[in-house]
Amino acid sequence: MNGDYRSGFVALIGRPNVGKSTLMNHLVGQKIAITSEKPQTTRNRIQAVYTDERGQIIFLDTPGIHRAKNRLGEYMVNVAVGTLSEVDVVLWLVEPSTFIGAGERRIAELLQKVKTPVILLINKIDTLKDQADIPRFVDAYRELHEFAQILPVSALKNRNTDRVTELLFRYLPRGPQYYDEDTVTDQPMRQIAAELVREKALRLLSDEIPHGIAVVVEKMSERKNGMFDIEATVICERESHKGIIIGKGGEMLRRIGTAARHEIENLTGTRVNLQLWVKVRKEWRDNELYMKNYGYYETR
Repeated sequence: MNGDYRSGFVALIGRPNVGKSTLMNHLVGQKIAITSEKPQTTRNRIQAVYTDERGQIIFLDTPGIHRAKNRLGEYMVNVAVGTLSEVDVVLWLVEPSTFIGAGERRIAELLQKVKTPVILLINKIDTLKDQADIPRFVDAYRELHEFAQILPVSALKNRNTDRVTELLFRYLPRGPQYYDEDTVTDQPMRQIAAELVREKALRLLSDEIPHGIAVVVEKMSERKNGMFDIEATVICERESHKGIIIGKGGEMLRRIGTAARHEIENLTGTRVNLQLWVKVRKEWRDNELYMKNYGYYETR
């Protein structure tokens, strides 16, 4: 380990669906957090690890900061805000625009309370018709907060993402290697499997259902030949949603299960036997006991 070895914790924050999970997955070189075109995909703080000869970065991918509509929403926002005081650097992702809405201003207010260096990433620059507009977006945000750095990137198209790690190592303190070199996440396989099932449901189901679902792995065991047996339950809030999730003749549930099984196998390098069920738990997102049972609870 060299004398200038850098290490520390980095929070990824921003409004829902701004690309935090996509960026983190790309930076660590492996899928850790689920992604979706639908907002509020990430519900818990997800820890991922990037290691090279310069040092080690522990990323905390937080839920999007938004106006909460239920207890689950409040929990998600509390997780994101609570992370700001625990890290060495904050990465704030925004979309390219000169209009700065109430959501971004709310985040800027929260950042005024922390002394942590903040690097602003203007993400999704691949969507711009004219790249010459980028300086205007940079200027608009520069008036909002005293940023350590402002960097235009495209997490999806891998543009300028190498500069992100370069900047992070510049601002992280000298420190120890917290995790082994081959560690990429602290998430247990049960949680990863549950999140991958939820991701496939998010992508395959109609718009009105995804925010009202959770996935719980009830049983997971490994056979002598290395194959995993996983039994998971998809939780929804209405009987009508249950019918849609199952689909005609069970077709939709099979599609979700097949897509999730392939992803879990690719991630773990092992064969998986995945079985899914669906249960209705009315208004579970406003029920503290259900939320805790499904893994949404404060650890601080």
